[in-house]
Amino acid sequence: MTRKRSNKSRFEKDPFAEREASKYDTPIPSREFILSLLKDANRLMNREEIAAACGLEEPDDIEALRRRLRAMERDGQLLRNRRGGYGLVERMDMVRGRVIGHPDGFGFLVADEGGDDLFLSPREMRAVMNGDRVVARVTGIDRRGRREGSIVEVLERNTHRVVGRIYFESGVSFVVPDHKRLTLDIRIPPEQVAGARQGQFVTAEIIEQPTQRSGPVGKVIEVIGDHMAPGMEIDVAIRAHELPLEWPDAVEDEIQGLAGEVTSAALRGRVDLRDVPLVTIDGADSRDFDDAVFCTRTPKGWRLTVAIADVSHYVKPATALDAEGHLRGNSVYFPERVIPMLPEVLSNGLCSLNPHVDRLCMVCEMYIDQTGKVTRSRFMEAVMRSHARLTYDEVAAMLVDNDSKLRSKYEPVLDNLEELYSLYKVLRRIRSRRGAIDFETTETRIVFSADRKIERIVPVVRNDAHKIIEECMIAANVCTARFLGRHKLPTLYRVHEGPQADKLTDLREFLGELGLSLGGGEKPSAGDYAKLLSKIQDRPDAHLIQTVMLRSLSQARYSPENIGHFGLAHDEYLHFTSPIRRYPDLLVHRAIRHHLQAEERYRKKHGKAPKPGATAEGFPYSVPEMQSLGEHCSMTERRADDATRDAVDWLKCEYMLDKVGEEYDGIVSSVTSFGIFVELKEIYVEGLVHITALQNDYYHFDPAGHRLRGERTGRVYRLGDQIRVKVVRVDLDERKLDFELADAEAKAKAPAGKPEDKPARKGGRRKARSKRRRQK
Repeated sequence: MTRKRSNKSRFEKDPFAEREASKYDTPIPSREFILSLLKDANRLMNREEIAAACGLEEPDDIEALRRRLRAMERDGQLLRNRRGGYGLVERMDMVRGRVIGHPDGFGFLVADEGGDDLFLSPREMRAVMNGDRVVARVTGIDRRGRREGSIVEVLERNTHRVVGRIYFESGVSFVVPDHKRLTLDIRIPPEQVAGARQGQFVTAEIIEQPTQRSGPVGKVIEVIGDHMAPGMEIDVAIRAHELPLEWPDAVEDEIQGLAGEVTSAALRGRVDLRDVPLVTIDGADSRDFDDAVFCTRTPKGWRLTVAIADVSHYVKPATALDAEGHLRGNSVYFPERVIPMLPEVLSNGLCSLNPHVDRLCMVCEMYIDQTGKVTRSRFMEAVMRSHARLTYDEVAAMLVDNDSKLRSKYEPVLDNLEELYSLYKVLRRIRSRRGAIDFETTETRIVFSADRKIERIVPVVRNDAHKIIEECMIAANVCTARFLGRHKLPTLYRVHEGPQADKLTDLREFLGELGLSLGGGEKPSAGDYAKLLSKIQDRPDAHLIQTVMLRSLSQARYSPENIGHFGLAHDEYLHFTSPIRRYPDLLVHRAIRHHLQAEERYRKKHGKAPKPGATAEGFPYSVPEMQSLGEHCSMTERRADDATRDAVDWLKCEYMLDKVGEEYDGIVSSVTSFGIFVELKEIYVEGLVHITALQNDYYHFDPAGHRLRGERTGRVYRLGDQIRVKVVRVDLDERKLDFELADAEAKAKAPAGKPEDKPARKGGRRKARSKRRRQK
């Protein structure tokens, strides 16, 4: 009896007992308490021992404990041996994390706790698929010095559906996944092929996950269509990257209640800006307009108003709409097709700032002095009416080219546009002095014919109108970040870290060979990068140097921790301007609304403004929750980028199918140990000249110098070199083009009168593609 009382009292010492009691009718020990118990025990404990130590005797309590221990196993907090003993993963020299598959069949385990990845051999990868969460133990060091692991347990399966082409060979049917990190073919039983024909694209559902003894088994649940059908590239990309496409019934039910126009009830308490000549400026083919701007002169500078569609008014937390928006994370923009984050009744209707109709908006109003400094700003919930829908080309024609017809047509808003342009020039000077990095990159647009065949690939030209809107949005984003930081509200910042030490070392070594240097020592600033870009802009190899500089930087992401934005040279930065297509922006709007409404209540009650941080109470998101949301939204952003890149690569390969044998001028866009990648001028497609196609020599890769050098001839192929190539092969399945040096180019490079050397050994095709994908 004494022992039971002691155990009972020990359970009552659970520091999280109150939290558990609020969540469950029959509270049980918290995860933290169980981990502490096992740590103090310094040995494995089975379920009965854990129950006894916690004073649990009732069958319901024992069952609840069983479920909790199983969940902790699934999350990688505990590991259970064959005898039923539970132990701490870190005490058992285990590593938990997520599997990243490689196209060549091996993989890596990215540990949850960080540190070096664990190499997983092809044999280990037989039982898992890309994205699975596992626990593994370190088994040794491979010949390349990498830690090698063996999978102990699969915690969570990531792949439940696979998109690929179905094949029938020798009585066996199987699906070859389109996703290059999924290297295991999916066996399809004869009764599960759903009428699919040889080579068609299908979606297969996994009904048996792989093991060490057998591969995955699936069933066809959708026949997508034939290989070369129009639009197939987007259909495949959507399914291969598991982009949510259909709206759940619960979402459809919720949007049924939305009126087509703004209701009078929604206007209560809002600032009326309908007489302010706000305008939208977007691309000619845009369908949704989520931001509007207005600028007027003041005695000390300008007043800039940035109005953003008030999505947070319509999408409330804990609704089906919100859950679906969170799941999608962002809209995905394919060539001539959009997968929206929210239904069209919002994205193209109530939350699109269409001209001459009432729309709810969240407004950032900024007062900016003659030097470009924001002297004060405020936020407000408002109602607006766009006075004009303008395009970038129209605005540039009016402001830069002084097009008289357009200036006459839009005379009522012309003063607004002129002041926007004047303010923009000041903001651009401030941007340069601040040291923001401006890389000159080329974006492309695919132009289709009426039957959706590609007519051409053209560059997207940015004019001053694009830059006006960009500077206005950046100013609003910075003000919002400062506003939420000042009021201590958890939010998601858009953070961009400086270069990592190893990439910085490689960059400096490369620059040193060109007689250049990057300032800033061990921690260069964005200004140091900007100064170097300015210094090299007239050099013939400026494109090469810029490319290497760009690759030294990390990718921007979302995080509740404000570490600044390196590329823009801002200490505080987030995304405020596109809540209709980015979930982090929606969270930012909710934080602003929470503060505005809490401040109003406080003023009514106390007759004064609250102190900074006082309005944070009651905000429904904590910092840990924001951390999780940031990781998810960063993932959905990368997922969207990967999906659109796959679709565009497919389309570019399709465009080149009838151009085999033709020659083009190009520029070396990447150099690897297995060859050089060349981007063709004017059509902006990229292909590989394999190292075996570089004749008459053995070529050695210099990673720091981004070049291949001939052993005997000394011939160098370097990043940024001009080169002429011939198209020799187009592989639509692999999304890959093969080039070789054009005859004139090859003769010019080959030394006359010398015997041809044995070419370097050809590497695997998958290896070439996978290395290139990593470099992207």
